[in-house]
Amino acid sequence: MALIEWKEEFSVGVASVDHEHRELIELINDTHDHLVHTNEREAVADFLGEIYAKISAHFALEERLMREQEYDQYLDHKADHERLLDEIRDIMDYYLDTREFDEERFAAQLASWFTEHFKTKDARLHKYLR
Repeated sequence: MALIEWKEEFSVGVASVDHEHRELIELINDTHDHLVHTNEREAVADFLGEIYAKISAHFALEERLMREQEYDQYLDHKADHERLLDEIRDIMDYYLDTREFDEERFAAQLASWFTEHFKTKDARLHKYLR
């Protein structure tokens, strides 16, 4: 079973953004499956780095779109993006310092954040863009 399932309510109505949302969900699900079903602890830093890089790139696309459309909730939405990136960076730093990683906790955090973000911030953006 996937950690995060795509739902149409996650769509913002912009093909490039929705495509990246789907790719991020797939990456998170694949990473979770790999970490849970193998003991390849050395791959953790690589997976975290890949998630961080792809999420950062996606946020840049979304933020550019919001600026271009003069989205009135841009600063709040951007702050939510920055909060997630800070949390991922903190987890990465902790792992690099201690080699301890709780994949279930990390997976639950990502799933919770994405679901909440899609239902609130991205839902508002979707309404604005229509």
